[in-house]
Amino acid sequence: MDQNHRRKNLSLTAPFGLYYFAGYMKTGRLLGGFEYLLLLAVLRLDERAYGVTIRCELLERADTDCAIGAIYTGLSRLEQKGFVESWLGEPTAERGGRAKRFYRLTAGGVNVLNETQRAVHCLLDGLSLA
Repeated sequence: MDQNHRRKNLSLTAPFGLYYFAGYMKTGRLLGGFEYLLLLAVLRLDERAYGVTIRCELLERADTDCAIGAIYTGLSRLEQKGFVESWLGEPTAERGGRAKRFYRLTAGGVNVLNETQRAVHCLLDGLSLA
């Protein structure tokens, strides 16, 4: 049996629901669970995706509350990997003259989302999660 097909003995001791998801992509990149959620939120929000709206989307749709700093750190990682791109909007008086940083998916971001979705569906095929 070649090295890619060896089984490893894994022991899962965490209660169901407490997990970390990482999918191995054909591109050789790993996409963690939080990064996956961030990309989905950016995709859903389209041109309105910035830190606060992303946080609200995660809270509303994924029941996940996280610090705004964690969101910006994750977005920075995703931008370094080429999965999102950002730009500065116009400064606003409500923000004390500061501009919002908006985000959108790149073609690479769409590809990694599709690859992750395929991997999850293949792993779930035939399983019953009760």
